Amino acid sequence: MKWNSVVLKLWATILLLVFVVLFVLLVLIIRFFNDFVGERATDSLTNTAYRIAVNLERHDDLEFGLEVAWELLDDVTNAIIITDEDHIYYSQQDDAEKFTLNYFYNDPVFKKVFTGNKTVKKEIQLSSETGNVDQALMIGVPLDKFSNQKGAVFIYQSLDVMNDTMKATNKIIMWSALIAFILTTVFAFFLSTRITAPLRKMRESAAEVAKGKFDVKVPILTRDEIGELAKTFNQMRKQLKINVTALKQEKEQLSSILSSMADGVITFNKAGEIIVTNPPAQQFIKAWEKEQEINNDTSKIPQKLINLINDAVANETEQTGEISFQGKYWTVIVTPQFDEQSIRGAVAVLRDMTEERKLDKLRKDFIANVSHELRTPIAMLQGYSEALMDDIAASEQERKEITTVINEESQRMGRLVNELLDLARLESGQMRLYKENVEIKPFIERISKKFMGVAKVSNVRLEIQVETMKKVYTFDPDRIEQVLTNLVDNAIRHTHEDGLVRIIVKDSEKGLQVEVSDNGSGIPEEDLPFVFERFYKADKARTRGRSGTGLGLAIVKNIIDAHHGTIYVKSKIGQGTTFVFVLPHEN
Repeated sequence: MKWNSVVLKLWATILLLVFVVLFVLLVLIIRFFNDFVGERATDSLTNTAYRIAVNLERHDDLEFGLEVAWELLDDVTNAIIITDEDHIYYSQQDDAEKFTLNYFYNDPVFKKVFTGNKTVKKEIQLSSETGNVDQALMIGVPLDKFSNQKGAVFIYQSLDVMNDTMKATNKIIMWSALIAFILTTVFAFFLSTRITAPLRKMRESAAEVAKGKFDVKVPILTRDEIGELAKTFNQMRKQLKINVTALKQEKEQLSSILSSMADGVITFNKAGEIIVTNPPAQQFIKAWEKEQEINNDTSKIPQKLINLINDAVANETEQTGEISFQGKYWTVIVTPQFDEQSIRGAVAVLRDMTEERKLDKLRKDFIANVSHELRTPIAMLQGYSEALMDDIAASEQERKEITTVINEESQRMGRLVNELLDLARLESGQMRLYKENVEIKPFIERISKKFMGVAKVSNVRLEIQVETMKKVYTFDPDRIEQVLTNLVDNAIRHTHEDGLVRIIVKDSEKGLQVEVSDNGSGIPEEDLPFVFERFYKADKARTRGRSGTGLGLAIVKNIIDAHHGTIYVKSKIGQGTTFVFVLPHEN
C-alpha cells in the first residue's frame, strides 16, 4: 500500500489527531502524577518527622524515645535528632561524618528550624561509597521539649525511591497510551478501508489494466459519481485494448524484421544516446567496448560514428562512411528521423564488411600467387618450344635436353594444378576420408624406405623411432602418407649434407603423436605463423635442389584438421625444425 493512497491519508489523519491528543494528555498526566508522588513523599516524610517529635515529647526517657523513633523509620528513611546545641543522635551512625551540628546550624534553610521554629525541606546530595553522588530529600521539624527551642528532627530519604515510583507510574501511563493508540489505529484503519472500498476496487482494476489485462472490469457498486467513473473507465479499457493490440502487432513485426537483419541497426535520439539495437549492432558495441579497454577510450561508440550522427542531424541528410578497428570493417549509413516538426534522432545501419574484405584480399593474393607460380613454367615452355620450332637445337642431344625441360615444367604445372584441386576439395569439405585400422610400424617403415634413395642422394641420414603401446591405429592411410611425404620431403630438402632427419612416433594423452624433425637451416621466427598458409615458401638460399609449390603444408594442415587433430611447428635458425601432429583416439 502506497503512502499517497486515500486509505492511508484518511488513516494517517485520524492517527495524527489521536496522537496529538494522546500526547498532550500523556504529558499532563505524567506531570500531574510526578507532582503527586513528590507531594506524597514530602507529606510522608513530614508526618514521620512529626510523629518522631511527638514521640520524643511524650517520653521522659530519651533513650527509650530514640528506640521508638528508630522503629518508626523504614528501610530507605534515615533520621537525625538534635536535642540541643551539644547533642545529636543518628539512626545510621554512618551519617555522623556527613551531618554534624555545624552542618545544620550553618545551613541557611535548616537554620530556620532552630531560629524560626518552622518546618523546612531541602534536596541534598549524598556521596556513596562508590563515589557516586545521589540526590535526597530532607525534612526538618522543630523539637520543643528540650531546652530553649534548639532541638529538631531531620529525616531524609533518597530521591531514587521517588524516582522509581515515578518511573513505574510513567510506565503504566505510557503503556496505557500505547494500547489506546493501537486500538485507535485498528479502528481508524477499519473505518478508512470501509469508506474507500469502492475506490480501492477501482484502483486494483486499473492496476490490472496497466499490466495489460484488459479483460478485467471495474465493478459498478454505486450510482453516484464513483459509479459513473467506473462506467467511463470500462469504456476506456475496451478502447485501450484495441489500440494496444494494434501497437503490439506492429512492434512484434518491427522486432522480427530487426532481429532477422544481417546488418546492425542502432537508433539514436537527438542527444546521441542509444535507444534500440539489434543483435548484429550489439556485437558491434561489444567489439567497441574491447577496443575501449585497449585504448582507454570512454566513448560508448566510435567518434567517427558520432560525427556521422551529428552531421545527419545538423544537415538533415543521409550520411555514409566506413569504420574499422580490431581488424574489422563496417560500412555505416546514418539516416535522420523526423517527427511532425523537427528531427527526433537518427538511425545507423552497419554492415560488417570484414569477410568481404578478407575474401577480396584472398582472391587478389590467390590470383597473384598462381600467376607468379605459372609465369615461370609457361615462359620456359614458350621459350623452349620456340627454340624447337626455330630449329635452334643443332644436335639430337640439345633437342633432348630441351624436351626434358619442357616435360619437367609441364609436370610442375600439373603438380601445382593437382595440389590446388586437392586443397580446394579439402577446404570445401568435399574430400572424404577412408579410415581403417593400420599397423603403425610397417606403415612408417614403408614411408621411410620410399625416401631412403632421396636421402642417400642428398647425403642425409633418415631414422625412424616407433614407441607406441598399441600396434594398430585408425586413420586414412593414404592421406596420412601424403602428410608424411610432404613433411619428410621438406625436411630432406632443408637439411645440409651429413644432416639427420628423424621420424618419431609415440603415444600422448590426446592420441597418436608423430614428429618429423631435422637439424637443417630452420625457419625464421617471424615466418612461423605463416608456414601453413598457401604459397608459403622458405628462403631459396636455405633449400637444396628443387623448390616446392608452396601448397604442401597448407594441404597437410587441412588433412590433419579433417582427422580432428592438431599440428604445430618448432624451429630455430641453424638448429633445425620439428613438425608435430597428433591424431586423436577413435572412440
